[in-house]
Amino acid sequence: MQVARTREELWSFTRPWRREHLRVALVPTMGNLHEGHLALVKAAGGQADRVVTSIFVNPTQFGAGEDFDAYPRTLDADRRKLAETGCDLAFVPDLQTMYPGGLDDVVRLRAAPSLANILEGEFRPGHFDGVVTVVARLFNLVGPDLAVFGEKDFQQLLVIRRLVEDLGYPLQVLAVPTVRGHGGVALSSRNAYLDEVELAEAGYLNVVLREAAEKLASGAADRAAVEREGRQRLEGAGLRVDYVAVRRAADLAVPAADDPAVRILAAAWCGSTRLIDNLPVSHD
Repeated sequence: MQVARTREELWSFTRPWRREHLRVALVPTMGNLHEGHLALVKAAGGQADRVVTSIFVNPTQFGAGEDFDAYPRTLDADRRKLAETGCDLAFVPDLQTMYPGGLDDVVRLRAAPSLANILEGEFRPGHFDGVVTVVARLFNLVGPDLAVFGEKDFQQLLVIRRLVEDLGYPLQVLAVPTVRGHGGVALSSRNAYLDEVELAEAGYLNVVLREAAEKLASGAADRAAVEREGRQRLEGAGLRVDYVAVRRAADLAVPAADDPAVRILAAAWCGSTRLIDNLPVSHD
């Protein structure tokens, strides 16, 4: 596996690939890679000739008081994992490479408000503006045919799909199902903050969502009641809840009774660590 740190180094790899008409996939990450990230890399390798994985802890998507400085940075271990998983190129830019004008004078994008200002956006205002700002830069620099994202960050996935559609990027967005660890906990780089007791408690988030999804799938009509019960159960388990929400999978709007595709999403704090998770509601 090769490593590129600057734009010029990146292009020294991608331009020859273009001349050879190779299909290029991009997996954007912030590093501290776990099996969930590696599942994205493997999925990318199954649909492209070359896989680029970016590692960049993006400051524009962190709000005041969030964990930008503390976010785990494990570049050497990440490079070994990527090499073993079949990644062709790790793009590891610094701040100057990604934001040449500096953060005080950066060109920013605004995420679609209907998707970005609800749920996560309510509790992390401006977060998705930072996401689309950095993802658009990565798309422009790498020029991928395929970009791969995980369903764990389901709202982010929809925000990026809208970005691609609105700005006309000639690429496919591939979604990969959430990878889970012991107890059903959705794998996340922030799980490193959890101690053993908290990690066990974190699994309750998936338990509650799974049971709620089963109720909805079996015909529970009162979705608001399902949301309230989910919140109460999580709070009863000692978690501090930001939201439990049943939404239409296509656009996160409040679903109508006959909407065929529904998602249940939640965010809660386990100690000082914020967890997010979601599940589809199957009506099969």
